Amino acid sequence: MTHTAGPAPAPPGADLRVALAAVRSEVGKAVVGQDAAVTGLIIALLCRGHVLLEGVPGVAKTLLVRSLSGALSLGTKRVQFTPDLMPGDVTGSLVYDARTAQFSFREGPVFTNLLLADEINRTPPKTQASLLEAMEERQVTVDGEARHLPDPFVVVATQNPVEYEGTYPLPEAQLDRFLLKLLLPLPERADEVEVLTRHAAGFDPRDLAAAGLRPVAGADDLARARAQVARVQISPEVLGYVVDVCRATRTSPSLSLGVSPRGATALLATSRAWAWLSGREYVTPDDVQALAHPTLRHRVQLRPEAEIEGVTAESVLDTVLASVPVPR
Repeated sequence: MTHTAGPAPAPPGADLRVALAAVRSEVGKAVVGQDAAVTGLIIALLCRGHVLLEGVPGVAKTLLVRSLSGALSLGTKRVQFTPDLMPGDVTGSLVYDARTAQFSFREGPVFTNLLLADEINRTPPKTQASLLEAMEERQVTVDGEARHLPDPFVVVATQNPVEYEGTYPLPEAQLDRFLLKLLLPLPERADEVEVLTRHAAGFDPRDLAAAGLRPVAGADDLARARAQVARVQISPEVLGYVVDVCRATRTSPSLSLGVSPRGATALLATSRAWAWLSGREYVTPDDVQALAHPTLRHRVQLRPEAEIEGVTAESVLDTVLASVPVPR
């Protein structure tokens, strides 16, 4: 009697990877040509990290966040950052109730899963700083009492790369708290034609349900996927490679500020998430290289003379990755 071998067992987490791939497809029903940004946002959710989105107005930054929250059945709120926005407008504040003669806490928009901080560099540092505790501790302290934020909680902040008048650049300490900085380029011609074709056919960005976008995964799936990512192995050689890449930025003659140890832990986290999404249970140097730019580009600061010579953070990171020996 011969035994026929059954189908090979699926690798751990295969169902979760399929669910997250479906999220990308759903977002694609509303947003055209921004696949890299969608993948970056999913990596941020897997790492419980925050994202800085940079792109000129009109490249669907807001639509991207709304579509992602719809596909993942997560709560989302949007705050338009303006020069007169106060910290309490973001975190919430104590409100006097005349009926009870007591103060009660009214939650601000920060109490959500995906907070879209639109044009974060248009508000003064005091209000920008109101997000620091929420981003780092996942809580808000008002009147001495800590109030925990929902899980997951991710800040997606947008900024315009070309308009500097009336803006307040984010301080290095706050930039370092963003896991990734994703660049949203202008679409290719074919993608732009597809955008116009959809609008001509009646697509309404304010009505995502009509576009056929539906929830295909949820917070539970993300929590299970995070547990899988935490089990992804990284060899001492690849761990050393992550450290060497980050240390090389600190000795670059073009930089006045290199990557901090927090940046190295961020690169470790994003590389693991990318390895898991790619169907592997171990991290390779290719994973580190794939995530180095989005994870590190906002953590380095160019010297003024290098900037004048046309050096960019991207070109410095290219040089660093080319110079650091890759473990085999």
